[in-house]
Amino acid sequence: MPNTERDIVLFAEGLTKQVSSPEGTLTILADVGFTVDRGESVAIVGSSGAGKSTLLALLAGLDLPTAGTVRLDGHELNSLDEDGRARVRAQSVGFVFQSFHLVPSLTAVENVMLPLELAGHEDAAQSALAIIREVGLGERSSHYPAQLSGGEKQRVAIARAFATEPAVLFADEPTGNLDARTGDKVMQLMFDLNRESATTLVLVTHDVALAGRCDRVLTLDAGRLVSDARAAAA
Repeated sequence: MPNTERDIVLFAEGLTKQVSSPEGTLTILADVGFTVDRGESVAIVGSSGAGKSTLLALLAGLDLPTAGTVRLDGHELNSLDEDGRARVRAQSVGFVFQSFHLVPSLTAVENVMLPLELAGHEDAAQSALAIIREVGLGERSSHYPAQLSGGEKQRVAIARAFATEPAVLFADEPTGNLDARTGDKVMQLMFDLNRESATTLVLVTHDVALAGRCDRVLTLDAGRLVSDARAAAA
């Protein structure tokens, strides 16, 4: 069935990113383009230095391309200033990083409350506690990050990312600091939440097996998109 405009939550066209270096202009991404449907799970793979994290930053509006266009949940990111892009991220985007990025002075439930409070949710505490319980950390909700294991920290990060029911969740090597067994559990949780909430998942990973669990796999090589394929498991 062909895509319609309303089905597309992420649109990238002609994305190019260049930076200056002592050797001259360095091209990190060159003419990358694709669309992502609402509710899809998409893996971005490629060797180190292929441009994966740079692409993720451009798609999320954390950085601007040298050329090209990104439209995120109906918003043309290139036409917005930093404050405008920040508002789009607050409304439409969740993030999960390899290094968790939890606030150390806040408890688990307070970390999850943070984006809800910033978004003006009146029942932030109740909503945060509900999703903390959903990720299996109800008994750890009052613990600080230093008191949690790596897997527990990442579950808090996932709970925080999904708390505002974002249109798109961007995950950058979310299992990179976890052992294989814990990483599998964390990713199963992320895929379950992705399916239940219809949140689009865009995942940067070097793990081929993990990428294969997504609906599609985008492969970058030296800054160029060389493959856009349905995953075998899809």
